[in-house]
Amino acid sequence: MDDTNDDRPVYVIGAGPGGLATAAALRGHGVRAVVLEKSPAVGASWRRHYDRLHLHTTRRLSSLPGLPMPRSFGRWVSRDNVVRYLEKYAQYHELEIVTGVEVSRITPAEGSGWLLHATGGRELKGRAVVVATGFNHTPKLPDWPGSDTYTGELTHAGVYRDSAPYAGRDVLVVGVGNTGAEIAADLAEGGAGRVRLAVRTVPHIIRRSTLGWPAQRTGILVRRLPTRLVDRAGALMGRIAVPDLAAQGLPRPDTGLYSRVREGAIPVQDVGLIDAVRTGRVEPVAAVTSFDDGKVVLADGTRIQPDAVIAATGYRRALEPLVGHLGVLDGRGRPVVHGRRTPKQAPGLYFTGFTNPISGMFRELAIDARRIASAIARR
Repeated sequence: MDDTNDDRPVYVIGAGPGGLATAAALRGHGVRAVVLEKSPAVGASWRRHYDRLHLHTTRRLSSLPGLPMPRSFGRWVSRDNVVRYLEKYAQYHELEIVTGVEVSRITPAEGSGWLLHATGGRELKGRAVVVATGFNHTPKLPDWPGSDTYTGELTHAGVYRDSAPYAGRDVLVVGVGNTGAEIAADLAEGGAGRVRLAVRTVPHIIRRSTLGWPAQRTGILVRRLPTRLVDRAGALMGRIAVPDLAAQGLPRPDTGLYSRVREGAIPVQDVGLIDAVRTGRVEPVAAVTSFDDGKVVLADGTRIQPDAVIAATGYRRALEPLVGHLGVLDGRGRPVVHGRRTPKQAPGLYFTGFTNPISGMFRELAIDARRIASAIARR
């Protein structure tokens, strides 16, 4: 079908940075884009993040198309300033955003394009659809034996805001990704009585910046280099920049940094964890295996009874209800393609924001936005 005179809009699902950037890029090509957002405002996931959070990427490399982040935000942009930026971005580009509308399912429209089944029985017809519902969509809690009957305080990191409720308390943080590491450091600095960090796989820890050179720039430079070469360079830099914490229970990893990245495991950027572990304010312990009789059972057989357990165990993309019936997801529920590519069996369906790149999420979202907009404009 010739789409030249197709007056149906392109629907963008999700008003986070990826959705807003794509809508702005489409508008720049003269293509009408309508952003559908289930929450009352843009940047919903960023509004829910913990207070301490800053971008781990630099301000200059995190701007979205068409509007630089203000210099007043500093080099490492705070959560609140990210939200302000997204609000300003939508206003500056005069984006067409409809809030309070949740899309539950996408199906092929008759002839061509897509039919979106949304809140209140709405059926919206679009010439193309961009799914930008986010990497951190639905909190994921492991199915630990005994957790369903555990009477202690067990929460997901997604509800953590600050250390105030944990002052003087014994807290176990489960998971040593960037979120778990930062929450553990925040608790240690904020007056928790004891902080333990359950570690299943020892992470690679890198400095956010070394002598003024941000880790993000290194991530950009090494993306296309051989994995073995980057692993060797990463091991060398790790020994130089990060102290040996084996005596404190956090040994150096036995697999390469970039090999881990290829498997989807992003290094932990240090924003206080190294010092907290080195000084004993955060105690690494074995992974959690189960809950039993009000206690937490660890992989080494230790049974502990913290006052609170915070599970920094990640998120699900939760795309199955939306597009799972279209054969566009892999075995882990991730889109088989992203960016300007569209699945062969689902032409006109695009995905952005479902990877966690070492070169920076906002930077890659900006690149994806331009490429998706160009691809749609050419259709």
